[in-house]
Amino acid sequence: MTEKLFTPVTLGAIEAANRIAMAPLTRNRADNDTGEVSDMHVDYYSQRASAGLLITEAAQISAEGKGYFQTPGIYTDGQVAAWRKVTDAVHAKGGKIVIQLWHVGRISHTSLQPNGQAPVAPSALNAEVKTFTTNGFEATSTPRALDAAEMERIVYDYAHAAEMAMRAGFDGVEVHAANGYLLDQFLKTGANKREDDYGGSLENRVRLLMEVMAGVTDAIGAQRTGIRLSPFSPVNGITDAKAQETFEYVIKGLNRFGLAYLHLVEGTTGGTRTLAEGEDLQALRALFDGAYMVNNGYDRDMALDAAQSGHADMIAIGRPFIANPDLVARFKQDAPLNEGDSKTYYGGGREGFTDYPTLDR
Repeated sequence: MTEKLFTPVTLGAIEAANRIAMAPLTRNRADNDTGEVSDMHVDYYSQRASAGLLITEAAQISAEGKGYFQTPGIYTDGQVAAWRKVTDAVHAKGGKIVIQLWHVGRISHTSLQPNGQAPVAPSALNAEVKTFTTNGFEATSTPRALDAAEMERIVYDYAHAAEMAMRAGFDGVEVHAANGYLLDQFLKTGANKREDDYGGSLENRVRLLMEVMAGVTDAIGAQRTGIRLSPFSPVNGITDAKAQETFEYVIKGLNRFGLAYLHLVEGTTGGTRTLAEGEDLQALRALFDGAYMVNNGYDRDMALDAAQSGHADMIAIGRPFIANPDLVARFKQDAPLNEGDSKTYYGGGREGFTDYPTLDR
């Protein structure tokens, strides 16, 4: 009997060969000036094409959306051409790949912004965390609050990036609304202190996200659009007074789009899966009408169980994919895994990026 984890699944218009997704993993190896990926990225992603779905490292939707050194973009013709080599190589191996669309908001530094300007955010509140710049890790810069008149531009940038992604040959996009970045900043009370139509009430805090999702789905179709949320994760200095209530409202609102999938971080991103009192993932999962993807610390046994039990349609695996390009085969055979070298996770060249051995090597 084939374990359910290794059987095909449909995510909107995307037919995945198995239920293992490669989670988005920032690796800081794009050209810092152009935001273009390289031949290294072609090898990196195509090596991992046996995943049911590859979700790329987050790619900024505009120059303003950048928050880390050497991260890629998806808003220029050069970036599209560079990514096209990646998607062609993945498709040649029978894989499916979506790109994660990113605007970091306040998780940035003036040195990473056009003309050294302040980053933008819902409110002029410093996240009080660190980001990765040309000088290594530096404290984030205090942002300026976006003007209400700028929201139309933000929505346009997401929709434009989605269109560029389709030109680059991606099978779809994942809107990054998690982990304390711009859209998450609008959703959560700790970062959003606005008193206009984009702040205050729950309906107002959710407004920009819904406008973005409308813009993206109008541009490329809901069946090629997924979204990532992290309801209870405090990473990047983000908090919400009533997270369960907030995200029940968000997920109910997302149902009207008919999205390809919802990708939920269970607990603290890259950390504990333990939830506080009143935080209920099952209740959130029950509210979503489409395919459901889970993430956060899943190993082989947890992934097998999540698929078999119906807890999730797709299981996203992060760091183990860095060191194991053939992770699906290793899971299938219950083979040992390579250990990842954390010193090469962020920045550098091919070492720790494209040189991990597969089982047949």
